[in-house]
Amino acid sequence: MNSLYKEKEQHLPQTNGRVCLISPDKLFPNPSQPRFIFEDEPLLRLADSIRRFGILQPLSVRPSRNSDGSIEAYQIIAGERRWRAARILGLKTIPCLVLDIDNQSSAELALIENIQREDLNIFEQAAAIASLIDIYGLTQEQAARQLSSSQAYIANKLRILKLTPKERAQIIKNKLTERHARALLRIDSPEERLAAISHIATKELNVSATERYIDSLIAEQSASKGSIKPYLKDLRFFYNSVDKAALILKNCGFDVTTKKKELDSETFITICISRKG
Repeated sequence: MNSLYKEKEQHLPQTNGRVCLISPDKLFPNPSQPRFIFEDEPLLRLADSIRRFGILQPLSVRPSRNSDGSIEAYQIIAGERRWRAARILGLKTIPCLVLDIDNQSSAELALIENIQREDLNIFEQAAAIASLIDIYGLTQEQAARQLSSSQAYIANKLRILKLTPKERAQIIKNKLTERHARALLRIDSPEERLAAISHIATKELNVSATERYIDSLIAEQSASKGSIKPYLKDLRFFYNSVDKAALILKNCGFDVTTKKKELDSETFITICISRKG
């Protein structure tokens, strides 16, 4: 079935750094694997592709040795989805690139390889970055250099891990984006965030509409608590803009007057521009 790989199953040390065929039964997952969701439908599609074309990219594995140094099995560094799909098909052997490396290097390779995969969901990517930082005691800046990205990119990824598992599941289920997730963090209550996720998904709000919706929620909450201080600065900016616009018109020769009337729940601003002649 895998016509690209005709070698017989071999063993280290002769195979270190080489591609060889290994029984799926001798492989086991890497505990540092960031992917924690393996959906059935994508796995079946991958299995069908492997059935037709074979495994085009070998798995990366490392040997797990017995106390006497003999090889007991192989830990998967990268390629667990291909391994699972191969098991669905009942393949007898799988092409693997065997790397005789230590636990730390294995974990690092697994994390970096998977972080850079586009098919991880946003929370799997974030969790993988968090694991990389935790395992090696990295700063966000160091992690950014390791992943050839910016510190802001890393910080934004990590922020969404503040969402609860239930919120994450609903975000993934409703196919919301990372920017949706970050916008939701402005809401303090997990219960209110879940309600907001439901509303955003039902109304199919894009990111801009979501941010406006969350703005309105926060404004309503502040008003109900009798707290408008966060918005006073914005209102003063608006009033100043009106006064500056009136002054520009006056300098151009127009007769302009402005009036402001404040009520308990409303403010009326009247701008009167007299017609010439």
